[in-house]
Order: sequence, then structure tokens, then C-alpha cells
Amino acid sequence: MSQSHVVRMTRAWVLHPDIKSDPLSRAAEPALQEAISLASALPELQVVGSDVVRLPKPQAGMLFGSGKIEEFKSLFQANHVELVLIDGTVTPVQQRNLEKKWSLKLLDRTGLILEIFSDRAATREGVLQVEMAALSYQRTRLVRAWTHLERQRGGLGFVGGPGETQIEADRRAIDLQLSKLRKQLSKVVKTRRLHRASRAKVPYPIVALVGYTNAGKSTLFNYLTGAEVMAKDMLFATLDPTMRSLKTDRGIELILSDTVGFISDLPTELVAAFRATLEEVLSADIILHVRDISHSQSEEQSKDVLSILSDVGVPHNLPVFEVWNKVDQLNEDDLLRLTNSATRLENKFLLCALTGAGVDALITAVESELNSQNFDDALNLNYREGKRRAWLYDQGVVRNETQTEEGFQFAINWSARQKAQFQLV
Repeated sequence: MSQSHVVRMTRAWVLHPDIKSDPLSRAAEPALQEAISLASALPELQVVGSDVVRLPKPQAGMLFGSGKIEEFKSLFQANHVELVLIDGTVTPVQQRNLEKKWSLKLLDRTGLILEIFSDRAATREGVLQVEMAALSYQRTRLVRAWTHLERQRGGLGFVGGPGETQIEADRRAIDLQLSKLRKQLSKVVKTRRLHRASRAKVPYPIVALVGYTNAGKSTLFNYLTGAEVMAKDMLFATLDPTMRSLKTDRGIELILSDTVGFISDLPTELVAAFRATLEEVLSADIILHVRDISHSQSEEQSKDVLSILSDVGVPHNLPVFEVWNKVDQLNEDDLLRLTNSATRLENKFLLCALTGAGVDALITAVESELNSQNFDDALNLNYREGKRRAWLYDQGVVRNETQTEEGFQFAINWSARQKAQFQLV
């Protein structure tokens, strides 16, 4: 009988610094809960405690005051804590000083998100992007020996890495590694372009699912396509875009794309590193913005998503449907209020992706939008262009055909995507 692999759990404590002098600071309790969810996304972490630490302003060398540091030292020792996760930015000096004081490892928000990205990235491109982002992050600080560069899969070595040995990052070695990764990435990106070009030969519209992490995108994707995409109640469950074709009841064929979840305060270098995973969104015909409408911070999460979409260059005129998911978790009063709002507002849909309740109305709206993107056109073909004539009928875009001495005259109704594709037939 084979023994199952046992993952050694690292005991972690989450701290959210609530800095009064920071105008951008988020509501402390929801931010702490999100940080705990982030930590729980790593299977080898066991969160054994958490605290909001209220600070008038951060201390330059230590982040916290000496009294707080001593208080936490006793707390961590009593609870056998091995890793402290700080939900915010920690400078290299603060990290080194706190690790020495507490005799344990420390990870800030960026480091934790990088660790999760590394654990989740499945495609070659995703893995390369994570490594590049991690190296850029490490380049600015004193780092532990970066043994993760030789590792075949999962984790960056921040959690459960090579013990407490710390070394000065060899910048030349990191730059060399970055240069190597960029070359590899450019090859992978070229391959993706080829894949996109071959997909362009199937002129189906693309409908992209976007949303804050854990909003239910993958659950909706799975419900619509029957795909087995990882859909756990976990932050960052999906990191690489997954695409499936879907045929609606009215016979419209489309490509559905599931994307990485967004999160507030995502460091800009990570937004840049993951821009390519949002490429499908840039070429989409419709965006479905999935929101966990039962979440207390749903409005703030929505703003974060729209801000990132704007950052990566999503066109302003692209149709965006808001999908208010998880209605099964609302009380009757909230459900009634939101139902009234959705009725009054355009392109808002209440549904439960888990059960499929409300999905039909969303799909009907998607079909109508895609149909409205079509336009009337006229076309002449000679008798030798039988293949192109067959393509037009195969696409179902012919409204009327008239035979002439030279060939055929067509009244066409099609999309810009289909018209572009016709040039390749």
C-alpha cells in the first residue's frame, strides 16, 4: 500500500497594519479577513492566529514600536509560530530587523501573493512570469539563497525555504537569470500568438470572465462549459486563462475565457507580469464582470477590478455585463433590494453560479449583444469562388443571394470578426 505524501504545515500568524497616516488604508477587519484567506490559499500554511495592529505611522526601521514587537515575540513563542505574514509593504530593512527580533521568517503581502502565484501557475508562460516578478522583487532586498530557481514546481522558497541563512542578492546573477527568462518568455509569447492566429480562423466571439478573486468565475465557467477547472472557495484558485468553446441554445458559438482573479493593492510589477494572462480580455467581444454580491466589500472589489482592467488597456467601449453572483447567500431584504436595482439598471444580472439559477437570462443577454454587434453588408463573388461561398453559408451570414452573369451578389449580416476572417478564406 503506497503512503500518501504528507505536507509539513508551517504555523503562520497574520498581521494587518492599520496605519492612520495612510490615506489609502483599507477597512481593517475586512482587510485582515482577506489576508487570512490569502494565507489559506497556500496548502502548507496553517494560520494559527491574526491581529489588526493600529499604528499612527510606520516606524522606519522596525515598522512597529518596541513594545508591540516584544508583545508579539512572546505571543509567537507561546504559539510556536514559524512564519509571520504582514498584510502590507515591508521594506528590506524592516524585514531583516523583525526576523532577527522574532527569530522566524517574515513575508509581506507582495511576497505572499508571489508565493501563491508560483503555487498556482500551470502554463509555461505563467511560470516564467512568476519567476521574473519574484526575481524583480528579490533584487531590491536581502534574500535567502534562492534555491527555488532549481525547483521543478510549486513555491518560491519563501515559505519553508533554505532556513534562516540570508545572503546579499547577487545582482548580476539575478539580472542574468532575468535576461534568460525574458528570452524564454518571448518564445512562449510567440507560440501563444500562433495559437491566437489559429483560433482566429474560427471566427467565434470571445466572452471573457473577469472579477475579484473568489467571486465565482471558475464556478460559472464550469457550469456553462462542463469543464473541470479548479473552482475552490479559495483566493487565486485560477491563475492561467482557460478557454472553452460554447454553443448557446440559439446556436451562437462562442469562446468562453476564465481569467486570473484580481485583488486590491496588487503590486504594479505583478500587474505588468500578468498582463499576458489578460490578453484574452483585450481581444474579447464581451466582458462578464463576476461579483460576489454577498461580500461586505463587493463595491470596493468592483472598483479594484475596473481599475486593473483600465490599467491593462481594455477598450472603454467594450460591453461589460455585471454578474451579481452568490445570491443564495443573501437575506430576503438584500435580495429584494438588489433585484430592484438590477431591474432598473442596464446589464446587471443576479445569479447563483453554483446552481445555475439566473444563468439563462445572462446567456440570452449575451446572445442579443453579440447579434447586435453584427452589421449588414454587400458582397460579390465570381463563379470560381465556390469555397468562399460555401464558407458564407456555413457561417449562416447570408441574408439573400442573387445570381448574375459574373457570379453571385450577396446581402450579408456578419460581425467585424467574421468579415476579417473572410479575407483569409
